[in-house]
Amino acid sequence: MLNYISYRLLQLIPLLVAISIIVFVIIQLPPGDFLTGYIQQLKLSGNDVSESAILSLKQQYGLDQSMIMQYISWIKNMVLHGDMGRSFQFNMPVADVIWPRLGLTVTISLISLIFVWIVAIPIGIYSATHQYSVLDYVFTFIGFIGVAVPGFLIALVLVYFIFIETGVSITGLFSPEYIDAPWSMAKILDMLPRLVLPVIVIGMASAASLIRVTRGMLLDELSKQYVITARAKGVSEGKLLFKYPVRMAINPLISTIGWTLPALISGEVIVSIVLNLQTTGPMLLKALMTQDMYLCGSFILITSVITVLGTLLSDILLAAVDPRIRFGGVGE
Repeated sequence: MLNYISYRLLQLIPLLVAISIIVFVIIQLPPGDFLTGYIQQLKLSGNDVSESAILSLKQQYGLDQSMIMQYISWIKNMVLHGDMGRSFQFNMPVADVIWPRLGLTVTISLISLIFVWIVAIPIGIYSATHQYSVLDYVFTFIGFIGVAVPGFLIALVLVYFIFIETGVSITGLFSPEYIDAPWSMAKILDMLPRLVLPVIVIGMASAASLIRVTRGMLLDELSKQYVITARAKGVSEGKLLFKYPVRMAINPLISTIGWTLPALISGEVIVSIVLNLQTTGPMLLKALMTQDMYLCGSFILITSVITVLGTLLSDILLAAVDPRIRFGGVGE
């Protein structure tokens, strides 16, 4: 098992390097840069910008270097010093901008992931063991709605109807008096009830998808010969169900950790804009619109790293659950 984990960790090094290069190239593709837009705004406001001032700004932001040198400087400072660069629009280090919001984003996404598993696994098991029952059809219908309807649309509808019925706006993670207040127990307690709607909306699509996966995999296991033989020998249904079929059916759920968490974070981006959450969504949108490349690149890179680490975690868990996987690759 240790050899397998070491082998998978070694594979991450070239993969992360390749991802960082792709991310940096992508954020450089749009024409112009932040400085171009900034200078244009100054000129439109009637301020004359001299060539020497433009050159000074380019040197300040490191835009006078080639794209290769900008990448090398960015990745070297990130790896050696934890410096992700400087945000142009906020005029402060990217880490100071992104970490507070990213902490809230990851918190919401992790709670959403727990919500997804708590909802999806029991419903998937029930639907498989009560195939073609009324509740199976109900859960199937709800699942299709959850997969088909975008989360941000569900958020808009819920916000509209709750406001119409109660006159209360449920957008934002905090009450107005706590938005800029330092963290305290009162602020946390104010946030907790406001987490319910984002968690449900963000997790709905993933929960609906995992319900279908769990149901399909469990139905496949229940039709296999070892289950039929166990039933013929008089093994109780509960013991039979949870000893082998459920364990085998959750393998695909473990394998989806790698993309479920990043998908929740990506889904949170749009939902957070609709619900006006103090997370990375609105920040990323503004950074993309202003071509704040270090802020955009750092967020995309962090999301990519989470995807890679999530995939590694799912591989390790699968290897622990199913020895055939690790013996098929690198043996112990």
